[in-house]
Amino acid sequence: MQHALEADHIAAVSTMAVDGGASKRGLALRGAVWGVGHTLTLFAICAAVILLGLTMTDRTAAVLEFAVGCMLVLLGADVFRKMRKKKIHFHVHDHGDGKVHLHAHSHQGAPTQHFKDQHHHRHPTGFPMRALLVGLVHGAAGSAGLLALAIAATKDAWTAVAYVLVFGIGSIFGMAALTAIAAWPLRAAEKHAVRMHGLLSAIAGLLAVAIGVDVMVETWATAFT
Repeated sequence: MQHALEADHIAAVSTMAVDGGASKRGLALRGAVWGVGHTLTLFAICAAVILLGLTMTDRTAAVLEFAVGCMLVLLGADVFRKMRKKKIHFHVHDHGDGKVHLHAHSHQGAPTQHFKDQHHHRHPTGFPMRALLVGLVHGAAGSAGLLALAIAATKDAWTAVAYVLVFGIGSIFGMAALTAIAAWPLRAAEKHAVRMHGLLSAIAGLLAVAIGVDVMVETWATAFT
């Protein structure tokens, strides 16, 4: 669970929290699905190395870490693209159930003028595939470091595999909790409307880009020279 608090994970989670008006439960689901993707590749790579005797070179590990850096830069850039394209603003409304709420809202693609638009929208539903893909990439990049921990912790191969699996399960719970927590300042920002929401979204985008560039710079020499 502590692994979920690493800087590159927090950066990825922040961009997921910014992306759309999901409920707290929906945001926790994104984090959990990230953890599932993270665990899948982490477990597959580590099990292959431990049980089949495959090797993980420093160069391979650096290439995977570099891929995470690229992904974070793209996630951060996507936040700014959406801010510019959607021009998010806010409306107080309900969905016919009497529960009034303030919602980050866009009229992108509306066929009529803003004041004539019906302001209909749907909250994000469905399986968060993007979170799964981000988790898969993160899991692959984190496998080298975890291998060292697992092998150091035990001499038995199956115990080492179990170590990796439990570690992955912890990351699922940790990321679910972290994503829900990361959403709190964004939800609070909705009470102060567009300016604060835009500021926090921009911070999330800058954080992802900055950490992504830092990871790419640190791993470039090992990965490509």
